[in-house]
Amino acid sequence: MATAHSRVAARFMISPAVLLLLGWMIVPLSMTIYFSFLSYNLLMPGMEEFIGFTNYRFFLTDPAFFAALANTLLLVGGVLVITIVGGTALALLLDQPFWGQGIVRILVIAPFFVMPTVSALVWKNMFMNPVNGLFAHLAKAIGLEPFDFLAHAPLASIILIVAWQWLPFATLILLTALQSLDQEQLEASEMDGANFGNRFIYIVLPHMARAITVVVLIQTIFLLSVFAEILVTTNGGPGYASTNITYLVYAQSLLQFDVGGGSAGGIVAVILANIVAVFLMRMIGKNLEA
Repeated sequence: MATAHSRVAARFMISPAVLLLLGWMIVPLSMTIYFSFLSYNLLMPGMEEFIGFTNYRFFLTDPAFFAALANTLLLVGGVLVITIVGGTALALLLDQPFWGQGIVRILVIAPFFVMPTVSALVWKNMFMNPVNGLFAHLAKAIGLEPFDFLAHAPLASIILIVAWQWLPFATLILLTALQSLDQEQLEASEMDGANFGNRFIYIVLPHMARAITVVVLIQTIFLLSVFAEILVTTNGGPGYASTNITYLVYAQSLLQFDVGGGSAGGIVAVILANIVAVFLMRMIGKNLEA
């Protein structure tokens, strides 16, 4: 009886937070679904009309959608490769004893706490600027012509910026996993004649597999919604060269004032993100059970 009473009391106490969370999610989502079935343009107030799935058909058959989808996949895949490979290398390096280890770890993790807009502005103006940027000065110093990264390699530049932001997160997770590795097992393998490559492939990497899957899951969910870096640096251009689905929805809703089409794009983006999340959760769940 007391247990049932405590459960009722617990549910009563958390109900305001649950209701607030549901309202915070369901109300905007419901409005977005409603607007996605309307011909609703902010430049023509009072002219809204129900058009069914027309907005979805236009969005899914727009060549810009396929370009944005490909860019989204390339962005997520590129950042994951850089952060996992780089995070593993940094974790192995930071796991070694050396003077000033604590300070170096703090400096490595620091970029993760920089706001995306700030980091994008720093990379755009201080590093990638073809006139006054650091990379331009280095190119001139060795007799080369400065390269305009954001104009000629926009998507690769954004991948580099976003990877720089997420590399500390991957390093921190992988370093934590690496520090839980049994050192006696490594010492025994070394005594048996195993070199660094064999120890890494057969002992270290399998031990870090679960941490890597966690990094992949968390980063993928956030990388699907990268926006600030694109807005600050390239505005999705040139053309659609650096436009992802998130930026395409923004452009259609707030630059073209097409609320109906933008809402349909937002729903499509939510569905695609949930499909990816479910797929990753199942794949990672199987790996964790193994």
